[in-house]
Amino acid sequence: MTFKPLVIDQLVAKVPIIQGGMGIGVSLANLAGAVGREGGIGILSTAQIGYQEPDFEKSPLRANMAAIKKQFDRAKELAQGGLIGFNIMAASFQYDRYVKRCVEVGADVIISGAGLPINLPELVAGSKTKIAPIVSSNKAAKVLLGTWKKRFDRTADFVVVEGPKAGGHLGFKADELKVSIDRMDDELKAIIATVNKFGAEFGQEIPVIFAGGVYNKEDIQHYLDLGCGGVQMATRFVVTEECDAPESFKEAYLNAQEADITIIKSPVGMPGRAIKNDFTQRIQEERIPIEKCRNCLQLKHCDRKTIPYCISETLLNAVTKDPNHALVFAGANAYRLQEKTTVQKLFQELTC
Repeated sequence: MTFKPLVIDQLVAKVPIIQGGMGIGVSLANLAGAVGREGGIGILSTAQIGYQEPDFEKSPLRANMAAIKKQFDRAKELAQGGLIGFNIMAASFQYDRYVKRCVEVGADVIISGAGLPINLPELVAGSKTKIAPIVSSNKAAKVLLGTWKKRFDRTADFVVVEGPKAGGHLGFKADELKVSIDRMDDELKAIIATVNKFGAEFGQEIPVIFAGGVYNKEDIQHYLDLGCGGVQMATRFVVTEECDAPESFKEAYLNAQEADITIIKSPVGMPGRAIKNDFTQRIQEERIPIEKCRNCLQLKHCDRKTIPYCISETLLNAVTKDPNHALVFAGANAYRLQEKTTVQKLFQELTC
């Protein structure tokens, strides 16, 4: 099965697969670089990207700024000419600085969600970096693209539509997930129509990329048939040799059963999909005190006095300590993973 390349303005990905950004410490240079080398688009997550830097605990922002360049340069080297970008949460503390830093180091693309990235166009103005918002509904697509048109007289270079089967934070209400899953294809068609309308107004093609629950080549073909230009996949890349997460994290995926994939309430006020473990049980029973605030989120998204636990702290623990006692985000199909593989073998499976 041969898929058409993904074309984003002047950028061409030989394979229409974007590797989803996974933080903290899951999609860094090794994984993103391997994906870029195979013809997809490798994505680095900026979420506490500098956690391995020696000055991280003392100055996390400075460490993260340094790591953005270090990880990007390494990924580009590994990609051997392939495309590398960043995923930046719109809710991030110092969001503007993260975006400008990613542009400065030469990011091919920036994908931004976890809130609507209203001012993203002005932050990349004058650069070659292509931008994509993450939306989960036609309403959000209309609002955001309409706002970009009115304020900045520009539109998205591509749009990522994240469905209700995705891992991590979800743009859906927890009690509406089942209905949202059943209706997602129709919602996706509506979003594509909206995006095409804005594309026509600006005289450009705006590829729509679907994310959330894409597992095999039949899934990829399904979304291409619906009118998408490509897909974004994250969960399947976790159990590759190149994935930057530790082996204990990968084992949590491989050991998960279908009943272990659960929905949790995140401190940022959104539902999230994760693997059931001691930590997910604990947060149902008690509030977990914050050991140290690392200023990861804007204050409006994080009330330190009332949040049930620190999202940054527990995601760090998942890759630095025992993932069974930390939050392990995963997509709805994580239980289907049976063995470790490599990025090259995964691309062969998905495209041959």
